[in-house]
Amino acid sequence: MGPAHPRLAYGHRPLDRPRGVVRPQPLTRSPQINAAPADQIRLLDLQALDVRLTQLAHKRKSLPEHAEIVTLEGDLTQHRDLLVAAQTEESDCAREQAKAEQDVDQVRQRAARDQQRLDSGAGMSPKDLENLQREVASLAKRQGDLEDVVLEVMERRETAQERVKELTSRVESVQGKVNDAVARRDAATEVLDTEAATVTKEREIVAGSIPADLLKLYDKLRAQSGGVGAARLYQRRCEGCQLELNITELNEVRSAAPDTVVRCENCRRILVRTPESGL
Repeated sequence: MGPAHPRLAYGHRPLDRPRGVVRPQPLTRSPQINAAPADQIRLLDLQALDVRLTQLAHKRKSLPEHAEIVTLEGDLTQHRDLLVAAQTEESDCAREQAKAEQDVDQVRQRAARDQQRLDSGAGMSPKDLENLQREVASLAKRQGDLEDVVLEVMERRETAQERVKELTSRVESVQGKVNDAVARRDAATEVLDTEAATVTKEREIVAGSIPADLLKLYDKLRAQSGGVGAARLYQRRCEGCQLELNITELNEVRSAAPDTVVRCENCRRILVRTPESGL
């Protein structure tokens, strides 16, 4: 009669698993769902509608008018900034011109008074007359210098006014382009939104005809798999991952009952069987 424990027969006890190491558990799959073949076929209709909604959303987001508007609005902001700078310069020149003209007027008035006193000469000594003559001459030179300043400021103001006029025209032109692009974008968006609303209503009808558990699985897989939850098995190839099923997988699909919801072994999407599946 042999020993009761292997340790007695082989001189050591059985090997134990290292502490802290958990025995891996077998992979489990989602609970099996059954659905009538017609319900499974309707998943393809639902998937086509979801794909169309995704395409419409992408097209709406990728309208060329979006980039055009961004570029035009950037140009518009730049031209408006330049216009404000030109308007500020023109306003500064206007104040400077007014101040220079006021200075000229004051000198002119003083020179006129001195000239009137000089012309009358009443009660003035020769020395006073000489000093007054020098002052009148000085005022005449001062007036000439100030008038030159006025002319220089007027020229700068005219240049600024031309700049304001030019930039105002540019701003109006770019604003017109922005308005046109916005109108085209809104028109294109309205068309896409109208179609999306129609497709959404169709989806609601189709989704309402699919069993709740099957629809729930489809929506879950669609969220996990880039928007595609169900794919047709066509000529032994999954149209979800575009991989051909091997012989073992094909045999499993062939042996599955018509109402069994099968899944692609590669991408795990719902695999819908049709007469073109090549089984």
